[in-house]
Amino acid sequence: MELDRLVFTFFNVEIAREYWPDIVKGFVITVQLGLAVIVTGLALGLVLAMLRSLQRRALNLLIVVYADAFRALPALMVIIILFFAFPYAGMPMSAFTATWLALSLVLGAFAEEIFWAGIISIPKGQYEAARSTGMSRLQTLVHVIVPQAVRITIPPLTNRTIAITKGTALGSVVALSEILGAAHSASSLAGNPTPLTLGAIAYLVLFIPFVIFGRWVETRFAWRR
Repeated sequence: MELDRLVFTFFNVEIAREYWPDIVKGFVITVQLGLAVIVTGLALGLVLAMLRSLQRRALNLLIVVYADAFRALPALMVIIILFFAFPYAGMPMSAFTATWLALSLVLGAFAEEIFWAGIISIPKGQYEAARSTGMSRLQTLVHVIVPQAVRITIPPLTNRTIAITKGTALGSVVALSEILGAAHSASSLAGNPTPLTLGAIAYLVLFIPFVIFGRWVETRFAWRR
């Protein structure tokens, strides 16, 4: 009897059949959002770390303040500020845009610190040797320092990226119909938590490969170093 009640409540086939298309749509939105966050956040972090290596005091101060602020702020708070406060400043944005921008800023802050740690870990001899061949400061940074730094930072960067992209679920707070938002709406309409079970399965399907990939990358690059 208890088993039947459990199945009816969380694994109701009729409700699952009715609402699984909504979960699939949420899955697609989550994938799109996650990829956008990864590309933007990592690019932002790399650019800021490269700018920081130029050793301009005022610029470095701004970058450090940004990195510290967005590593300290909860991503949910950033999403809420962007979505609800920015319209009063004449800059309204959709739920997707607010979530993407917030998570990108947070990932960019962590990525900047990780890339920066990689850059300063490269021996100064590498820089001096490159400069002695006639390379400019920028050429040395782009062609010699950054490639080595990126290779070093891949394991921690992969884990941090996975952690941040799981925050796409926070978009449900501003009514973004990603997996959690779609599952929650469907569950409310159905009066049954089965759609939430479907949402949990969707998250497992999406993120387990990323977690396995992250573990593989961490093991591979740790061994090669």
